[in-house]
Amino acid sequence: MSNFLDAAIEIAREAGEILLAHRGVSFEYKGDHDLVTAADRASEQLILKRLRERFPEHGIVAEEGGRAEMQAEMRWYVDPLDGTTNFAHGYPMWNVTLGLAKKGEVIAGVVYDPLGGELFAAERGAGARLNGAPIHVSKAPSLKESLVSTGFPNHHRERNVNIHFYYQLAMLTHGVRRGGSAAIDLAYTACGRLDGFWEFGLNPWDMAAGSLLVQEAGGKVSGMLGESYSVHGPHVLADNGHIHSEAIELFNEVFAGKYRQQMPEISGQERIVNG
Repeated sequence: MSNFLDAAIEIAREAGEILLAHRGVSFEYKGDHDLVTAADRASEQLILKRLRERFPEHGIVAEEGGRAEMQAEMRWYVDPLDGTTNFAHGYPMWNVTLGLAKKGEVIAGVVYDPLGGELFAAERGAGARLNGAPIHVSKAPSLKESLVSTGFPNHHRERNVNIHFYYQLAMLTHGVRRGGSAAIDLAYTACGRLDGFWEFGLNPWDMAAGSLLVQEAGGKVSGMLGESYSVHGPHVLADNGHIHSEAIELFNEVFAGKYRQQMPEISGQERIVNG
């Protein structure tokens, strides 16, 4: 398996150099809010070329259009630029991510942050590493002692219910961060900078590598209702394992319309603003 991981690391680093060279390029819209840049396309072209050269029998699923050999036993999930909106605006939280699944189970993954010079890598049963050094999830024992993260979609924002979950976690933890890159959020959970991460509506390439990082760093990954994790699932919860049951309990309450913390009324906010 190390041959797969070594290849992913090498390819991610090469794609990262392409992205660094493309900083400041213009972007276009592929929907009302989704952005795509020349950097996305150049990075994906490089990654697809390298994977096909090395593993011609493998399937590839990539964000910007690559869909090859979908029924292959070995399948790569590729995001050539996770955090495109951040990249386009010069916000320094974006990465390259590659995850390899065998019969649906992710067995190797890389998340590479070229700006920070940080490469997170993991393979099934062999642990997770940051720049070659072993990493582990945090030891935070409860939500009230945790720092967590989430994300919101660029499209169909009016249909997304995550604000309800966001508010509850914001009131019950040390805080909720929203960085705009799911793969980085998962990598930070794996190395203990964050204690947990959840999000709705991610694509397989957003979380394949990151979910493996968390698991191999000693954490836990599932759906938000506690169901078994799938890269094709509608939502994901990844954390240090210590807060997992508590988070599931809270999420089940919110799904049922029960709130521990009621959201403030506008009139109350006006009183705060006006003194």
